[in-house]
Amino acid sequence: MNLGVVLSGGGIRGVAHIGALQAMEEFNLKPTHISGTSAGAIVGGLYAAGIECSEILKFFKTIPIFQRSRYARRKPGFIDSEKFYDEFRNYMQKDDFSSLQTTLYVTATDLLKGTLKIFHEGELIRPILASASFPGLFSPVEIGDSHYIDGGVFNNFPVEPLRPVCDKIIGVYVNPVKPVGIDKLKHSYNVVERAYKLKSAADSILKFKQCDLVISPSDLSLFGTFDMKYTDAIYDIGYRETKRLLEAKLEVLVNS
Repeated sequence: MNLGVVLSGGGIRGVAHIGALQAMEEFNLKPTHISGTSAGAIVGGLYAAGIECSEILKFFKTIPIFQRSRYARRKPGFIDSEKFYDEFRNYMQKDDFSSLQTTLYVTATDLLKGTLKIFHEGELIRPILASASFPGLFSPVEIGDSHYIDGGVFNNFPVEPLRPVCDKIIGVYVNPVKPVGIDKLKHSYNVVERAYKLKSAADSILKFKQCDLVISPSDLSLFGTFDMKYTDAIYDIGYRETKRLLEAKLEVLVNS
């Protein structure tokens, strides 16, 4: 059975993807294809490279995103996306999609052409960095003759590459939307993040019906995009919710 897994974007909430993948393994569900954007592209890329879930969690807990040495110089963004290249290279056998153990699709937004790009062959690490380059915070990544930013701008739940090639599809969506009070929107950044999340959710939820199972833990709404100190809690939420759903629906998922 070809099993596809969609991993949405969501900043540090993407750590829930690691917990979800760990739970799937415990139910003998090993994806043959992964499609990810932003944080989902990072988790998907490392997992497709054969990295254990415990090591991927360690990666998220230890990588120094806001370190001064990462600040962008003469680039449009506060943090230089390409300064994370070496961290990824340490985990990858080769900087090429062909080296992966699992088929991987990574989405990024072509900033110059205004189109969505799905990477699945050739150079690996820069497409992942581009997919996770949150606009305004991280600098665009140059690939070929264009510059790319966060894939979530156009498609935060990239199920499309999986549909023609997979028998079953599990979606993991880590951006649940709940009502908030005005006290949660005190700063311009909070308003921008809220608007971005609402638009993304509206587009993504319409595609849930293309999956055989969707995992979207509501408790993840408690965490902001860059709440880095809550990685363990976010991992646990992804793990527990996936385990709960698989205990209830595994037989239907596999046999239907």
